[in-house]
Amino acid sequence: MSLNVETPVPAVLPDAEPLRLIDDTGHAVPARRRRGVELPDLETLKLLYRRMVVARRWDTQVSALTRQGRLATYPSALGQEACEMGTVVAMRESDWLFPTYRDSIAVMTRGVAPGQVLAGFRGDWHSGYDPNEHRTSIQSTPLATQALHAVGLATAAKLKGDSIATVTFLGDGASSEGDTHEAFNFAGVWQAPTVFVVQNNQFAISVPLSKQTRARTLADRAVGYGIPGFYVDGNDVAAVYAVVSAALERARNGEGPTIVECLTYRIEAHTNSDDPSRYRGTEDVAVWKGRDPIERLERYLVSEDALGDADREAIAAEAEELAAATRDAMNTEAVVDPLELFEHVYNEPRAALLEQRAFLEAELASHGEA
Repeated sequence: MSLNVETPVPAVLPDAEPLRLIDDTGHAVPARRRRGVELPDLETLKLLYRRMVVARRWDTQVSALTRQGRLATYPSALGQEACEMGTVVAMRESDWLFPTYRDSIAVMTRGVAPGQVLAGFRGDWHSGYDPNEHRTSIQSTPLATQALHAVGLATAAKLKGDSIATVTFLGDGASSEGDTHEAFNFAGVWQAPTVFVVQNNQFAISVPLSKQTRARTLADRAVGYGIPGFYVDGNDVAAVYAVVSAALERARNGEGPTIVECLTYRIEAHTNSDDPSRYRGTEDVAVWKGRDPIERLERYLVSEDALGDADREAIAAEAEELAAATRDAMNTEAVVDPLELFEHVYNEPRAALLEQRAFLEAELASHGEA
């Protein structure tokens, strides 16, 4: 069976300024400047606010546990909550998410239990959850490999006639990888129902965007693949949600892929082993803290009489309950069988692997209970 690939309509460059629906001060952007994108209703915005608050409390709790030595490493998404929650809340349960190592709050919001999300970071398993159960792929550590997987699954779904979309997160660093080019190009040619959400937090690990590309924006690249590209304020969850929702609808309707660049900032270090002071100044961090996505939406909701003290208390209680559950999960020692190292490696185990397994099994037996 082959796909029916039509000649694509030429894409156009996105605007030079990122799309905003709610500005830094918490005020709605006038309709004439929204470029035809509608502001989500208040109930949706309240849901997005709740998701961001809970996600941030969880993220800060995990960072604290990492500093205590409960996890080997953890890449925080502090400051990027609007990109992550605006995307996953826009998704249907039937859609598939292909996350990176930094997208733990998105994975958790997709319904994966805290202990399962963190199993890999603690070193228990490479992945602590069943991807099929949550329609969420394992978190990818190699840069951009998950983009190819997202396009592959989306193309298979299209061939089977399944009306789903896939979403993959990419960082600005991952956008420099060859796998990203291949994923964009394949998706454009085959009109795969994939939404690429590029979280441009401006530094990759330690390399500023100016040393990665001469392009005006990362979203500008979309035109070269015949794909629609959008440049969005990644700290405006309303704009992220609205643009990603429209892109997902296009994908499910057979109208192909979309690239959405979300301009944001990584407030914390790359991981707990990183020293960000070596490559960026504290002044920039302070500026971006002033553009906090949660505070921005909170000011808007309060101005609309849509968020009161009771709402905030209920959300804070939910966040603390999740933080406590996470502490409990990390206080429980994982039961790990060393022989599991040899499972799920090959469909038909090779002789060398069986030999290694037998050697380890004998070594473990010789030590008995010790």
